[in-house]
Amino acid sequence: MKRIPVLLLFISLNAVAFGQTVDATEKKLHQRQDIPPNVALAELITNPGKYDGKKIQVSGYLHLEFEGDAIYLHKEDYNKHIDKNGFWVSFAPRLTRKIKPAHYSDNYVTIIGTFNASDKGHMSSFGGSFDKIVKLDMRSVAPL
Repeated sequence: MKRIPVLLLFISLNAVAFGQTVDATEKKLHQRQDIPPNVALAELITNPGKYDGKKIQVSGYLHLEFEGDAIYLHKEDYNKHIDKNGFWVSFAPRLTRKIKPAHYSDNYVTIIGTFNASDKGHMSSFGGSFDKIVKLDMRSVAPL
């Protein structure tokens, strides 16, 4: 009978230790992958200087066309030509060798790239730009 409480104590201590190991491992994996902070496009619209020159991750509506490659806060911003709620995009060659960004056009996406607050894109119409985009993933829903 005395073995059961000792066994339960042993199991619970191992469970706690294992949980800490998994968390630490996940954190190290996250750091190794160099995943930058996720920033809302609305935050970039209101505080572009805060992120200037930084590698960040954003989600929005991507539309690609001649002299109009941009990621927008929402699809409606593109449809209504509210370009200040959009950001010019340019993809890193290492990304375009792997995927075709055009396949992601007119969808909500997540990108990782370097934000440039002073480069406003074609005809200086946009709120800034993302250079050297190294990640492009499809999203199933619009960001909040």
